[in-house]
Amino acid sequence: MTTWSDEQYLKFADERTRPARELLARVPLATATRVTDLGCGPGNSTALLRQRFPEAELVGLDSSAEMLARARRDLPGVHFVEADLASHRPEQPQDLLFANAVLQWLPDHETLLPALLARLAPGGVLAFQVPCNFEQPSHRLMRELPGPWAPRVARVHVRARVETAAFYYDLLAPRVRSVDIWQTTYEHVLADPGAIVEWVKGTGLRPYLDAVDEADRAGYLAAYTQAIDAAYPARADGKRLFSFPRLSVVACS
Repeated sequence: MTTWSDEQYLKFADERTRPARELLARVPLATATRVTDLGCGPGNSTALLRQRFPEAELVGLDSSAEMLARARRDLPGVHFVEADLASHRPEQPQDLLFANAVLQWLPDHETLLPALLARLAPGGVLAFQVPCNFEQPSHRLMRELPGPWAPRVARVHVRARVETAAFYYDLLAPRVRSVDIWQTTYEHVLADPGAIVEWVKGTGLRPYLDAVDEADRAGYLAAYTQAIDAAYPARADGKRLFSFPRLSVVACS
């Protein structure tokens, strides 16, 4: 089972929270009574929701006990629930379901998204953001890196579960009043290839690190870092641009 670290994830808290902040800015709700942060992680996106809707009944939902422990520590006034978002059913219809960088871990969006819409109150909003980086060098190298770890890495069943903008529009538009959809490629300025590795160790690299034998883990990381160094060359000041495309959707019922 993949393990998650709140401390590792939050090493780049500002950069990871920026897409959530920009997604929330496009949510057209003046007020909200019930809000759920789906896949809330360590609570960085939940904090934005609390600030935007201070009077709302706010729930943070995640399947990782480690992430939720951090969220509860940092946001003691919020109700956090350990559950699978695909099967969780709120007791009351929600005014806002907010999902920042979580739906990519779940299969069958054609079924999942209509199910989420069904949990909304009339006039409610489903807002989600997903990374579109499965074919970026950072993620391609995780699964294609040659070495003694290759057989174990090949057994990691992490596949792209993010569809095109057209797919999401065609799925959602007949079911809602409006769909706001856009894609942004963030160019994160990071110090060196080691910083890029530290970034992905908090999310996408975790299943591969967990799969590699402990004896091979250091070698895998060293080879991966070397490959990242070549894939993201130094810029004029020696720093690296870590390109990170994300797709965002705001569907209003």
